[in-house]
Amino acid sequence: MYNSSSIADRIKATAKLRNISIKSLLENVGLGFNTMSNMKTSMPKADNLAKIADYLDCSVDYLLGRTDNPEVNR
Repeated sequence: MYNSSSIADRIKATAKLRNISIKSLLENVGLGFNTMSNMKTSMPKADNLAKIADYLDCSVDYLLGRTDNPEVNR
């Protein structure tokens, strides 16, 4: 089972590695500022997770913790 809090932590860490603020990440993918705080307690929607992964140039599997390889299979 996936842990929404761990997903939020991976998003924050990946954004930090890429020098992207959470605020600009959320603005650029069209999500509200409360999205990250909501992720601490509830699972993000698949389409929102895909938008975030695309913006961060990593795989959804990486954000979900299914792999430690952030590379996107293209």
